[in-house]
Amino acid sequence: MTRAAKISLALAAVIVVVAPLVFSSGFAISLFCQMGILVIFALSYNMLLGHTGLLSFGHAVYYGIGAFFTVHALNMVQGAPVIAVTFMPLVGGLAGLTFGLIFGYITTRRAGTTFAMISLGVGEMVAACSLMFPVFFGGEAGIPGNRAAREPIAGLSYGPQIQMFYLIALWLCACVAGMFALTRTPLGRMANAVRDNPERAQFVGYDPQRVRFLMVALSGFFAGIAGGLAALNYEIVTAESLSSLTSGLVLLATYLGGIGFFFGPVAGAVAVTLMQTVLASLTKAWPFYFGLVFLATVLFVPGGIASVIATQKRLWDAGLMRSVAPIYARMAIPVAMVFVAVVLLIELAYRASDGRGASMAAWFGSAALLALGTTTCRWLWQREREGWSRATALLAGDRAP
Repeated sequence: MTRAAKISLALAAVIVVVAPLVFSSGFAISLFCQMGILVIFALSYNMLLGHTGLLSFGHAVYYGIGAFFTVHALNMVQGAPVIAVTFMPLVGGLAGLTFGLIFGYITTRRAGTTFAMISLGVGEMVAACSLMFPVFFGGEAGIPGNRAAREPIAGLSYGPQIQMFYLIALWLCACVAGMFALTRTPLGRMANAVRDNPERAQFVGYDPQRVRFLMVALSGFFAGIAGGLAALNYEIVTAESLSSLTSGLVLLATYLGGIGFFFGPVAGAVAVTLMQTVLASLTKAWPFYFGLVFLATVLFVPGGIASVIATQKRLWDAGLMRSVAPIYARMAIPVAMVFVAVVLLIELAYRASDGRGASMAAWFGSAALLALGTTTCRWLWQREREGWSRATALLAGDRAP
């Protein structure tokens, strides 16, 4: 493990311990719990997309199945000691692993678009089963559970949300360590090779289909753990956990964070959770912002949040931040103008859809601000492009052997 990785893991551990002490409100603790679950889910998805090059549209299958098996196991062991709840996510992980082996054998015979379409079909099939078999899936109402229906031991009952937070944090650290270690194993290296050049990997004696199969199964295991934690956290599991909406959510979080970096999905999961909760409490237009952020990421920052952070770190390490900081400062105001104008136009449009019209002056003012900001951005970028290109060229020269 590199020094940077060790520092990152130590910093993450400190944040896990300190965060609930600094932000002690019930809302903040619940928010951290959601973040932790989505981080595990997104990292498990990146095992497919980022490390193996498999675009899946049905990853919610393993998450949802893990959640359903966990809530059923929780209801079956009502009389067991409270410590049994600690290991309940492992039930979800084993369920995800089992179905990962089954569906992985079917889906990994082909890669690329074929794999994506097969995964979509499998996801829709399992989602349909959730309504066809209400005894197991609970129909539209779902399956409820009670994580605190046991005698507490030394104050531990998992009833208070803070105790659930530390349980999620425990499993988060274990899963992150496990997935990170997997990337350093021969299997993880071969997954990267199969992603980059499957023909070459096969030529040197490795079966690309077997590598994909193992990675699908293992990603299903970690996704199942995330589903199990979600079942304990929300104390109910519904058909939505198996839906294409959930698969799309984890895809968005992973890509937004950056599929080319191990910790990229962590940033994406945090950003998506904030948009789902904090932004949703501020505006009804939050799904539109959701799509807009994803579109902007694909068009302008295809490497995701992690790539932006990594680029700034390399500029800093190379001593080039001093040359690009003035560029950032000059571009900040017009970019902020564009941002404010876009927000104003979106909110005005949503007000109009609710029958709460705005004055024409507000529309014209917002449009004028957008035009002015866009024009200024383009003009400034034409002037600053040479300086930016010079800095990135020097950075590339420093990285060259």
